[in-house]
Amino acid sequence: MRFLRPTLVPIGLQTLFRNFSAVMSGNEDYKSAKSVYDFTVNDIKGQPVSMEKYKGHVLLIVNVASKCGLTENNYKQLNELHDKYAESKGLRILAFPCNQFNGQEPGSPEEICSFAARKSVKFDLFEKIDVNTDTTHPLWKYLKKEQGGTLGNFIKWNFTKFIVNKEGKVVERHGPNTDPMDLAVHLEKYF
Repeated sequence: MRFLRPTLVPIGLQTLFRNFSAVMSGNEDYKSAKSVYDFTVNDIKGQPVSMEKYKGHVLLIVNVASKCGLTENNYKQLNELHDKYAESKGLRILAFPCNQFNGQEPGSPEEICSFAARKSVKFDLFEKIDVNTDTTHPLWKYLKKEQGGTLGNFIKWNFTKFIVNKEGKVVERHGPNTDPMDLAVHLEKYF
């Protein structure tokens, strides 16, 4: 079997190859993962990022969407949290666009980046993923396994937030209606 050089493969096939690569590298085995550091994710440009990059940092991991009624407030407050804790306490905010809720993140990576630039996003932005169904990204399967929801482990809407401690353990889960700045008291327990 011959594979095309990645530069000649259409974008959809590049994503397919990357997802296949992630599965083959063990990322799919979320049930045996010991921490978030066992995963690799793709940034918004499609480049692989080992979650080990974030060792020793408290993380706030959130699924985002640009066309949601919660977007304006959440993006503003995620930036405020970043300003308050990124330098002083080492907080890292990881935002994963998701289009599974009413199609509220329909854009291409370039459109998502353009939106983020207009919002002066300071936190880390990753490739658009699924957070529910069989196509759920392995990291998000792990997050849901470690901190299940009140009415089930599935993600209910945009802007579900997970707090991960400095050891890479998922320690808290907060719903979409929890404002990011309301998490300050929770985050401070883990710095």
